[in-house]
Amino acid sequence: MFDLERWQEIFETISKNKLRTFLTGVSVASGIFILVVLLGIGKGMQNGISSEFEGDAANILYIWTGVTSKEYKGLNPGRMITMRNEDFNNTVAAHKDKLEYKSSIYRIWNGTVNYENETGSYRVEGVMPDYQFLENESIMNGRYINEIDVETFEKYAVIGKKVKEDLFKSGTDPVGKYVQISGINFKVIGVFSDPAGEREEARVFLPITTAQRVFGGYDEIRNLSFTLEEEESFEAALAASQQFSAELENYLKEKHSIAPDDNSAVTVNNSLENAKRFFDLMDMVRFFFWGVGICTIVAGVVGVSNIMLIIVKERTKEIGVRKALGAQPSSIIGMVLHESIFVTTIAGFVGLIFGLALLEIVGPLVETPFIANPSVNFNVALSTVFILIIAGALAGFFPARRAARIKPIVALRDE
Repeated sequence: MFDLERWQEIFETISKNKLRTFLTGVSVASGIFILVVLLGIGKGMQNGISSEFEGDAANILYIWTGVTSKEYKGLNPGRMITMRNEDFNNTVAAHKDKLEYKSSIYRIWNGTVNYENETGSYRVEGVMPDYQFLENESIMNGRYINEIDVETFEKYAVIGKKVKEDLFKSGTDPVGKYVQISGINFKVIGVFSDPAGEREEARVFLPITTAQRVFGGYDEIRNLSFTLEEEESFEAALAASQQFSAELENYLKEKHSIAPDDNSAVTVNNSLENAKRFFDLMDMVRFFFWGVGICTIVAGVVGVSNIMLIIVKERTKEIGVRKALGAQPSSIIGMVLHESIFVTTIAGFVGLIFGLALLEIVGPLVETPFIANPSVNFNVALSTVFILIIAGALAGFFPARRAARIKPIVALRDE
């Protein structure tokens, strides 16, 4: 029920102590402002980290080999391990029910690409048709490599957007044109874009069988890449990918006579494990930001509580008169709480609005590798509103309880 007299009383008290009320409000507003900005930065970090995973399929696994670091079965350390087509084929056969996309990769080092008078040095790789989905690539023009290209050793090339812009400056459609890769002609059949940006678009893809045959790779492969079928939850997907990673690593170590505890010869990069580490870190960062923000608000609430204690002290005689005239303790408590919640809420909303405005203006301008569009969603803003109300109630509770305990006879003697 709206009580006009109560509101008139609150505004009268505030008008008598303008500076004190203003400074108290600033402390609360700054606490909410800091909390909102910190949570916005936390959201921006989450956005930035999530964008780093957009470049590839969400549950991708990359496998590559290196040099052995330990003696095993009479073989000296320092051996360079090279995977072959058989490794890929056996893995696919053993796990065909689990795999979604799959590709082996043969990389051509120092791939020089020419078109007429234009020349560039790009990453050239022999891949399989599924590699488009493993890398999250989109075809802008033409098509991607298909199974027939792989089976018939076609001299086809799919070039990235960056390669197109560098070599076909006149705006010529690359599809159907021939480029030279290390002096050998390849027909361009498609142009792709990659959400990871220009670095990933500066690549050229060939059918893997063609790349192996033309560039002397025989049956060698540099990398393996897989995604698994989707699971019901992130935890289930993580468990499945970890099991697959362990089985594949054990298979490669056993086949190539590598010590089980040799961690340098075979490397499995599991994107879900990387994502979990980042998300766990983000949870800790958000918890820290909430902690800092809440502590700042608590400091403001303590200030409000102290001010309310002073106000109660100044109005001791008035409270005594009210009680002598029959005012109930609950009405005294309500009077103090009402004023405390009002001051805290108004100041908090000012801080909330300034924080949201800052994120709205500055957020889109932030362009860093790991912070993207810092912002605060509706649920977080709603949470801060509840925090404001609770903070106001806590700030006024102890002064209100003290006011309710004042005895009329003692209050009337107060000078």
